[in-house]
Amino acid sequence: MTDFAATKAMFDLPEGMIYLDGNSLGPLPKATKDRVSAMIEDEWGKMLITGWNKAGWMQQPGAIGDRIGRLIGAEPGHVMMGDTLSIKVYQAVASALEMTPDRRVVLSDNGNFPSDLYIVQGLLKSLGEDYELRVVNPEDVADNITDEIAVLMLTEVDYRTGRKHDMKALTELAQAQGVVTVWDLAHSAGALPVDLAGCNADFAVGCTYKYLNSGPGGPAFIYVAPRHVDSARPALSGWLGHEAPFAFDLDYRPGNGIERMRVGTPPMIQLAALGASMDIWDQVDMQALRARSIALCDRFISGVEASCPALTLASPRDGTARGSQVSFAFEHGYAAMQALIARGVIGDFRAPTTMRFGFTPLYIDEGDVDGAVAIIADVMNNQLWDKPEYKIRAAVT
Repeated sequence: MTDFAATKAMFDLPEGMIYLDGNSLGPLPKATKDRVSAMIEDEWGKMLITGWNKAGWMQQPGAIGDRIGRLIGAEPGHVMMGDTLSIKVYQAVASALEMTPDRRVVLSDNGNFPSDLYIVQGLLKSLGEDYELRVVNPEDVADNITDEIAVLMLTEVDYRTGRKHDMKALTELAQAQGVVTVWDLAHSAGALPVDLAGCNADFAVGCTYKYLNSGPGGPAFIYVAPRHVDSARPALSGWLGHEAPFAFDLDYRPGNGIERMRVGTPPMIQLAALGASMDIWDQVDMQALRARSIALCDRFISGVEASCPALTLASPRDGTARGSQVSFAFEHGYAAMQALIARGVIGDFRAPTTMRFGFTPLYIDEGDVDGAVAIIADVMNNQLWDKPEYKIRAAVT
């Protein structure tokens, strides 16, 4: 069993703050500062370029990829770190489209994070006018999977409401129609158990700065199933994805296995930060985390609904049908969230009316939930949000 009191002590959380926004940016592990400092001073500072060999920098994207792979049910050697999530979405969808050359439609839903849709829109525009991105309601995805679809691209957990897709069922349905699947795990990795191998997923991508606590701008990951990894052509054929990068051939030859999905130089400082966080995650049983996550979210929902009649639950009530977040709808949600933040309860707002709260058992406990509920009730029932300063929109909401 995982000792969540012990993991909470491993994070540097500001005193007096209840941090319910780890689904957007994870907090700082205490060990990260020393780990990053050592990387900068002892490796970059003293080894300079020899660090690629002496400190094993070149191997870190795959080594950390395997540690994340345990959390998402990936086979060893099939997760690679590097670049941003947008880059990894482009890579995965482009490779998947080449596997279905006679089809022209990418299917997604309007619960997908808009960036994923933008990336695909740009890719398809480059490929030609006969390509189409088809976007449907989340509950209508299954009915729209036909033999016309080339790629099914979904985010497993809806970033707004926390609604969770059934990865296994939709993957089976898609593959029965010859559709290649791409799953975005941005709100899944570190939030709930994922079983990519068991679900027979084709591709998956995800970021690490949310639940995995790599820091703002932390590197993303890509997964390619064993049956595809030696044939998938990387559309972004970067130097480090070459079969022999230091041969300096002028023509690209894809690297072996997941190595071909490397693109640019790996961000070693951020990988050091991620490594410090993974030291915590290595101690976590994902089934225990899931059970505690559902319990904390259920406790939060019960408390808010009992004390705040103005808020309407926007997430699935069934804990098994949502990720590790809870959303409530309120007409003045932005102002209400700013009032909560001023009181030390940190969540975030998603237009047009969603107040979103993330729950990570690694550092959130029952006391945090009850404290947040009390402050939310005070802010809502006494209309403390109804002040001009809380209605001024900041650049990041």
